[in-house]
Amino acid sequence: MIGVVNGLFGAGGGMIAVPLLKKMGFEQKSAHCNAVAVILPITVLSAILYIIKDYVNLSDAYIYLPTGVLGAGIGTVVLKKISPLWLKRIFGIFMVYAGFRLLAK
Repeated sequence: MIGVVNGLFGAGGGMIAVPLLKKMGFEQKSAHCNAVAVILPITVLSAILYIIKDYVNLSDAYIYLPTGVLGAGIGTVVLKKISPLWLKRIFGIFMVYAGFRLLAK
């Protein structure tokens, strides 16, 4: 299911992976970290398939890489410093916001 959501929407597998990992007994931070580890190979495979099927123009995608890498680094540093309660709250707010954005478009 995580792969389907990630491949179909281009992202979003974490919205399924994190709650699933929490149900399996992972702590909040560990669930987020492991979700990224699970999603990485799925995202790489999706990207390769999209490139092969000529759905992606790489020159358009390259402009987002520097800020994406920077954001990933910042997220990793912030994750170490934030409490599990606030992480859970922020994740929940983000999920609600993403849901409203999808419904509004």
